[in-house]
Amino acid sequence: MLVKQPLEELLKRSEHSVYRLVRMASQRALELSDGKPSLVPHTIDAKVTTIALEEIRLGKVEAKIPTPKKR
Repeated sequence: MLVKQPLEELLKRSEHSVYRLVRMASQRALELSDGKPSLVPHTIDAKVTTIALEEIRLGKVEAKIPTPKKR
């Protein structure tokens, strides 16, 4: 059963950046809606955003930090 995730726990996984957390959750939710398998057990009626946040909270999904381009 999935429940609402405490923001403090989620922010730890996104290096305390709300912006990064939103990007992580939205990217993972898009992957799930495109058919990628879930990394956590969930009910049939669970929303992809809830599943994505649960995966982030459990450390199954990590932030993809882009490297700066060299000129």
